[in-house]
Amino acid sequence: MKALWSVPGLTLLFALLAGCVTINIYFPTAAAEEAARAIVRDALQVPDGEAVPDPESGSESEPGSESESGARRPAEQPRHAGRAGATPVLAWVLERLVSPAAAQSPDLEIETPAINRIRASMRERAPQLAPHYRSGAIGFGSNADVVIRDLSEVPLRDRSTVQRLVSEENSDRDSLYREIARANDRPDWERQIRETFARVWVEEAPSGYWYQDPNGQWQQK
Repeated sequence: MKALWSVPGLTLLFALLAGCVTINIYFPTAAAEEAARAIVRDALQVPDGEAVPDPESGSESEPGSESESGARRPAEQPRHAGRAGATPVLAWVLERLVSPAAAQSPDLEIETPAINRIRASMRERAPQLAPHYRSGAIGFGSNADVVIRDLSEVPLRDRSTVQRLVSEENSDRDSLYREIARANDRPDWERQIRETFARVWVEEAPSGYWYQDPNGQWQQK
């Protein structure tokens, strides 16, 4: 016990406890990508029969997550688990101060009245936007929004309509990312949620759609 309550021991303990606290608030990357994929596929009207790529392919899955088949993926080792060199007392303290929920992947709430209204609006607008995605008149922006790429691809009589649709779509997307963060009591996650959607919009887009790379350059999928 002397080693634990010495100044170095206390410093180590407080540092470890501070690290444990962050377990509860880290951004749930895998859960966010799963939620974004479901919303994007719905908005783009992707057929249900198509396989969904694993958002965590090539990396460790979030702990306690399940695949579409229902099989549980291997749990990620909790951050505090790497303590082979800790004293038995420190290990005992950590085991009891870190709640079991902290080692599990949190679900991301995407089923609220506000989010559902936004999703319905985007779903209704999708058929009107699709021809302009295909023509290359519009594409996915690097900030998870829609950008007018080449308005000359749109007949003159329809250009104001396309501009209106893009404006309405971006308003819905801004609201969507904000509401997801709010629904999960983490408004500070909005930036990361937007970044996640920016990747997923492109990943789920049909071949031939245009998108901006991180440098703002247009690429065709």
